[in-house]
Amino acid sequence: MKRLLAEGLGTLLLLAVVVGSGIMGERLAGGNVALALLANTLATVGGLYVLIEVFGPISGAQFNPAVSLVLAARGQLRWAEFAPYVLAQLLGAMLGAWLAHAMFDLPVLEFSTKLRTGPGQWIAESVATFGLLLVILRAPQQRVAAMVAAYIGAAYWFTASTSFANPAAAFGRMFSDTFAGISPGSVPGFAAAEILGAGLAVLVNQLLTVRSREST
Repeated sequence: MKRLLAEGLGTLLLLAVVVGSGIMGERLAGGNVALALLANTLATVGGLYVLIEVFGPISGAQFNPAVSLVLAARGQLRWAEFAPYVLAQLLGAMLGAWLAHAMFDLPVLEFSTKLRTGPGQWIAESVATFGLLLVILRAPQQRVAAMVAAYIGAAYWFTASTSFANPAAAFGRMFSDTFAGISPGSVPGFAAAEILGAGLAVLVNQLLTVRSREST
């Protein structure tokens, strides 16, 4: 229960950071979308780094069903824990969006109308998740938090989708019709692309591991 609480609370706070900073950035940017995205990026990078450092020793700070799936497949998370982890992440993501709305005096319960769909968006999400999982699988343990946060910050800008890279984040953000939102109809395409990207990262990591062993 302690691990599930950590996963749920960590995901809740992550979505509160993402959605809340998007709302604040949009309000203060005066219509400048690039400035709003920059504010959203900086808050996410800082928040993600801190949350991984705080909750990592307890639950692994996965906050992401795609990450949990890969770790379960690799034997680093028990399959019996996989579904509870995902449920905690999804619930935390939804509550995080609601918390952000409550802080900014917005309706707590709403759905996004922001369409994010099409081949470019799906490719971007596959690329974003591929890079995220490759970083997680190959980063030195003591540098995971910094490297993951830095990668996500970069991917906000080099991917067309602004790098959700997380089915739980997509699920939570559909409850917010704000800067960071995504329409419910766009979520399945994002989730499928994210799982595909995670699977490709596992294959590439295996190839890199085999090559590195052969070269030694």
